[in-house]
Amino acid sequence: MRSRLARLVLRLARWTAVGDVPRTGVVVGAPHTSNWDFVMMLLIMWRGGVTPRVLIKHSLFKGPLGWLLTRLGGVSLDRDNPGAVVRELMSEARRGEPFLLILAAEGTRTKGEYWKSGFWRIARAAKLPIALAFIDGPSRTAGFGPTIVAGPDVVQVMDQVRDFYRDKRGIHPERRTEPRLREERGAADGPTAG
Repeated sequence: MRSRLARLVLRLARWTAVGDVPRTGVVVGAPHTSNWDFVMMLLIMWRGGVTPRVLIKHSLFKGPLGWLLTRLGGVSLDRDNPGAVVRELMSEARRGEPFLLILAAEGTRTKGEYWKSGFWRIARAAKLPIALAFIDGPSRTAGFGPTIVAGPDVVQVMDQVRDFYRDKRGIHPERRTEPRLREERGAADGPTAG
């Protein structure tokens, strides 16, 4: 039912969905430039028959919206104290069943300097692949690109991420944050650099 609804809504909105929805992994949803990104990613996932887990800031889980977000796969995250939620999710991921977690790596809908590194850290710790999902407003296209390995060399991983997102603009291109992590600053000089 959800799959048919998602296909219908995307068609009526004149958006094209591309790529296959993975069954397991940590999904990077980018560029994150609009409140509509959440809705678009849900439609793309539902189109593929998957209901993902989505990390969402805890302040949105108040009243009826909290109930709705939980029903849609939302997981409340206190950004100042994420440890307990992340440990619980990693335990769930290690059970060996299909597990898909979406993270907005930019962490905000406004232009910033760095992405949040949670997607890379969680994928490495849980030994899950990183699936690259995108929304591109100018072409009205959204979906999935490659799946990559969350290796220990953060620069190498992020070079692959940057290569994929190079031409992806989001719904509001002026709010797009370039894919880079704070962890990359000293990594190029370290022993794991490639």
